[in-house]
Amino acid sequence: MTKFQGKPPGSGAGTISHRTERLRPTLALDPKQVAEARRLRRTGQEPGEIALALDVAVDEVEKALMQMRSPRPETTRGTLNVTLAAHRILMAERQGNEPVWQTMDRVVDELLRLRAAAAKPARRKDTAEQPLLALE
Repeated sequence: MTKFQGKPPGSGAGTISHRTERLRPTLALDPKQVAEARRLRRTGQEPGEIALALDVAVDEVEKALMQMRSPRPETTRGTLNVTLAAHRILMAERQGNEPVWQTMDRVVDELLRLRAAAAKPARRKDTAEQPLLALE
């Protein structure tokens, strides 16, 4: 079996795409104001209150908050950021046209079962012949 060894993500991993940035509307707020508006929103303030606190138009605050990420309460899927080497291994584990998420679930399930089996103490075959309590 080949040794699994991937490469870490590059220095630009996780940054916004330049194309996505160009598609977003321009804001009349500077980056500090945008950060402050988002911080205030996370504390539960409404856009109107934030606009008053920052002394800017409500529309600009709403545009800044529109781009803010918000948690989804019932997420059923997630993105798994893996190296190309790990991706190749997972794709090699696929069975036919099995969806990748099913392959991932199956491989993780197999790993957990193997770990659980390895953690169990080995059963002794000759326990019937040995006394329960050695008095010697």
